[in-house]
Amino acid sequence: MPRDSKLRREAIVQLATTTGLTGVDELSAHFGVTASTIRRDLAQLERAGALARTYGGAMAIVAHPEASLRQRVGEEFEAKRAIARWAARQLSAGETVLLDAGSTTGALAHELRGGPALTVVTTGMTALQELSASEEVTVECLGGVLRPKSQGFIGPLAEAALERRTFDRVFLGADGVTAEDGICEADIRQTRLKELMARRGDHVYVLVHAAKIGRRPFHAWAPLPPKWTLVTDETADESDLKPFRAKDIRVVLADEHGNDVSQGTTPKNR
Repeated sequence: MPRDSKLRREAIVQLATTTGLTGVDELSAHFGVTASTIRRDLAQLERAGALARTYGGAMAIVAHPEASLRQRVGEEFEAKRAIARWAARQLSAGETVLLDAGSTTGALAHELRGGPALTVVTTGMTALQELSASEEVTVECLGGVLRPKSQGFIGPLAEAALERRTFDRVFLGADGVTAEDGICEADIRQTRLKELMARRGDHVYVLVHAAKIGRRPFHAWAPLPPKWTLVTDETADESDLKPFRAKDIRVVLADEHGNDVSQGTTPKNR
């Protein structure tokens, strides 16, 4: 880690614009310097207009740009399909499941076509489109206000509908996920809804490809219940997964066939 003050400050700005790592204590541990040194760095960066100070740290002046759903659909396609295949195999006929908005949950909806008879409730346009012609799946939409960037419904109407439902399984997407803070998103309305969604399921799964693990691109968070499952692809680095395992969070590594290769097991067939 850079000890030179100029190099360290450049690295702090880089971290702020990519991972969101800007807390004084986090940065102190990351660079191996004292908290007072980091505070001086942040003060100088603020004076230079490179960062904006916040309570306990700083944030990037130019936020990490949020990609639209259209942009994200083609990213890490094979990894998302592997994750979706594993997730689909967890479902049994007659279950009621909740699908979040997003490209990976949209891939899961695609896998459910022609599968067992289910009730699928969703906040996402992609899932609605994927399942609109399915005769086996009963499809419900929570409603609310459509957020164009994510193609998902948010707001008080969606939250009110959640209060009146429970689900066998809840599948959530994320822009980033950490063991400490849960799901990271660009919009606090999204994280509020995801937090409520997680409370309503008997089993909660966060579906993210490996590049999103440990990322902090934004400053809105959805805490998760104590027992949940992280489902990612087999390229995930064990060092990134270690914090989740330390908190007794189940970790699934899905291969291209939808098998969990983290423990050498093959899930049940659909």
